[in-house]
Amino acid sequence: MPKKVVPEAERRRRRPTRQGTVLSEELIVRTALRMLREHGSAGLTARRLGAALGADPSTVYRYFAGMDGLTRAIGEELMGRALDSWTATGEWRADLRALGLAVHASYLAHPQAALLTASRVTGRPREIQVDETILGILRDAGFGDAAAVAVYHAFIDLALAFAALDAGALAIKDEVREADEDMWTSTYARLPAETHPHIAATAPLLADRMNHSAYPVLLDTLLGQAEDRLLASRPPRGSETESGVKQ
Repeated sequence: MPKKVVPEAERRRRRPTRQGTVLSEELIVRTALRMLREHGSAGLTARRLGAALGADPSTVYRYFAGMDGLTRAIGEELMGRALDSWTATGEWRADLRALGLAVHASYLAHPQAALLTASRVTGRPREIQVDETILGILRDAGFGDAAAVAVYHAFIDLALAFAALDAGALAIKDEVREADEDMWTSTYARLPAETHPHIAATAPLLADRMNHSAYPVLLDTLLGQAEDRLLASRPPRGSETESGVKQ
């Protein structure tokens, strides 16, 4: 006799756990984020997650396709939080800048999770919604499809690359990070001009800038180049023909 297929909704736990909570995908993701913050990626296991939830370790497999499925859900949660914190104004460059900063900030709020998920493509609804939003902003602004995809690619990769880079600094121990940051004043600022004239000349500026993320600067550079491309694609005033942005 064929084995009965149990619908997904019926596989999920409806009874309260030992801690009196009813499990949900949202609760599991929130708990996983807390565990990542407290213990890092090595501390996120099905056994530890089950213990934190007051449930059997197999619980995660009722809601996700294993720990990798949970990882994708965590990445989607960070993307969703970025989108929820963002408000469109109708001005494409300002909207993209605000959304990029929101994505970056959402990941940095959970640096261990950022390191785990920034390089992943989840294919889940909230991530898809972010991608649809970005492409919609670009196409509505007048970018042709090929140009919209090119800008989208650079935009999202830049946000996630800096999310991973900056999260790496936040994920290490405070004393280690502070020692790294102090290098700009304890070591670089003391290099003699005779041997390192360029560093010596710029040492105060280096100390002022190098412990801050370069993401906003490069985001503005990317959007400025995209705007120049858009303006260059438009027909001269008085022309009767119009065209989208061409690669």
